[in-house]
Amino acid sequence: MATDVITLITNDHRKVEALFERLKKEEGDPKAAVTELHALLIAHARAEEDRVYPDLDAHHGLEEHKEAEVLLDELVRSRPGTPEFRRTLDKLVESVNHHVEEEEGELLPQLAEQAGEKRLRELGKAFEERRDEELRALTAGGATKAELYEQAQKADIPGRSQMDKEELQEAVRKTT
Repeated sequence: MATDVITLITNDHRKVEALFERLKKEEGDPKAAVTELHALLIAHARAEEDRVYPDLDAHHGLEEHKEAEVLLDELVRSRPGTPEFRRTLDKLVESVNHHVEEEEGELLPQLAEQAGEKRLRELGKAFEERRDEELRALTAGGATKAELYEQAQKADIPGRSQMDKEELQEAVRKTT
């Protein structure tokens, strides 16, 4: 199995693209696909920001991650099968595809030029550990952050959009 950071990042990109296709074709459970997409994109973005971007000049990538996160939250809140869901999905796909094209066309080749194989493997290990840590946090406790947000929305908990998963868990727990 490849352990260099470039392969790990591009493999994640392909997983995200496959989830987009499932959602666009309305294959399987859309809520489960959105939950998986949400967790993967957030974990991937955090790992890139924390472990890979410091080696690059990637300020624009940070902005794109934030844009995708906002759209992801909108997608989580929208109901599958509605026009709002489709519009939000289309915007998210466009945003993420643009980011992937820039990253795979510019940032990752730049990283490949700057770093040797050993450094790429070190970054790969760091990226994978950080991504997996974030995935565990996002899916721990039975409910994902997206599911907790939905529960907080139904309970009309103020400030929920600014809360992390642990804060959402605590706020939802207090309402039950």
